Amino acid sequence: MNASQLIKLKSPLILASKSPRRKQLLHSMGFDFEVVPSNINEDKIFNEKASNYVMTLAKAKAAEVASEHPNSIIIGADTTVVFDNSYLNKPKDPNEARQMLNRLSGNTHSVFSGLCIFDTSQMLIQCDYSRTDVTFRKLDDEEINYYVDSGSPMDKAGSYGIQDDMGSIFVESIVGDFYNVVGLPIVKLYKLLRGLSD
Repeated sequence: MNASQLIKLKSPLILASKSPRRKQLLHSMGFDFEVVPSNINEDKIFNEKASNYVMTLAKAKAAEVASEHPNSIIIGADTTVVFDNSYLNKPKDPNEARQMLNRLSGNTHSVFSGLCIFDTSQMLIQCDYSRTDVTFRKLDDEEINYYVDSGSPMDKAGSYGIQDDMGSIFVESIVGDFYNVVGLPIVKLYKLLRGLSD
């Protein structure tokens, strides 16, 4: 049995993200869905607190895909890392990835993921977010360089993946939803989707 068996959706499900991690997590919930990545500019900075920032981007992604997919349920999601009042999104190059990892080393940061569900058949929009606090142990230069040279940090907010072989051994502790750090807070998603099937 899986989560999808408890949720009776009336319309086809679309994931508005090209993230392989979000795709994998949605599959793990048992859903059949189509992947239609949005093309919005994720580098646009919104003058908002982190929770609103990620929900605004998630909503923009879902809205773009929803505009061309009537009678569908669109999932938009966005994840960022917040440390010292700065957003650490995907690094632009290996040097920026090294800088981010050096900043996170030995410190606690917050991971915010926004979710936005568009049910275009009912013209219904629901958004929510999740926050997880993550503490890194102190990293040395060899570890950081090895990880960056692997290429793994380049498509990840904060320049790391908690599910990676190396990323996982950087993390000393977390407070909150593990899957939120991966990029899709599945408890929040389950609640939003189940609300559509009631």
